[in-house]
Amino acid sequence: MELKELAPFKSAPQVTEQLQKYGINKSYAEGSVIIQEHNYINSIPIVLSGSIRVMRVDDEGRELLLYYIKAGESCIMSFLSGLHQDTSKIKAIAEEDTELLFVPIEKVSLLIKEFPEWLDYIFKLYHKRFEELLEVVNAVAFKKLDQRLLDFIKNKSSLGNTKEIHITHEQIANELGTARVVVSRLLKQLEEEGTIQLGRNKILLV
Repeated sequence: MELKELAPFKSAPQVTEQLQKYGINKSYAEGSVIIQEHNYINSIPIVLSGSIRVMRVDDEGRELLLYYIKAGESCIMSFLSGLHQDTSKIKAIAEEDTELLFVPIEKVSLLIKEFPEWLDYIFKLYHKRFEELLEVVNAVAFKKLDQRLLDFIKNKSSLGNTKEIHITHEQIANELGTARVVVSRLLKQLEEEGTIQLGRNKILLV
């Protein structure tokens, strides 16, 4: 899909033209690492199609899902790291086959000065991600794990626009920052309650 076809850019033809002029298109298969923690950010990705999951990884290698990036969006954490010449604080992985437009960070800075609509785009992204990160903090601090698990399944279902998601118990545990045995027990509990149906590496929302 072309950038100009995506909702945030339809009303900003000049910005879109500049992004396409300086950006580089790249494709990633599902599961591919797009941004690695501790690497310097030289360009920021805009999702043309597909989606990305953004993770935080601790010193022991445990992961926690922060948010998803969909078509027409970018990673605000990449903006901040790149603009401040800092290393990445997150890990970004292709949730599905994904096409990206990578824009050099120096051009990102230049466009901020020249086009108010580009700055507005960044602020809107920042606001959205801030709310999503607050929800993560709220979930970890106040929600029981069974509710977090059900929310996770619903979010995955919504992202893929399907009631059936294909994922292992180990993957769920990694993204929720818990143990596989705990996830398996809670999934069985949800199945007994009639909320989901379990299959081999798949979950169906009832």
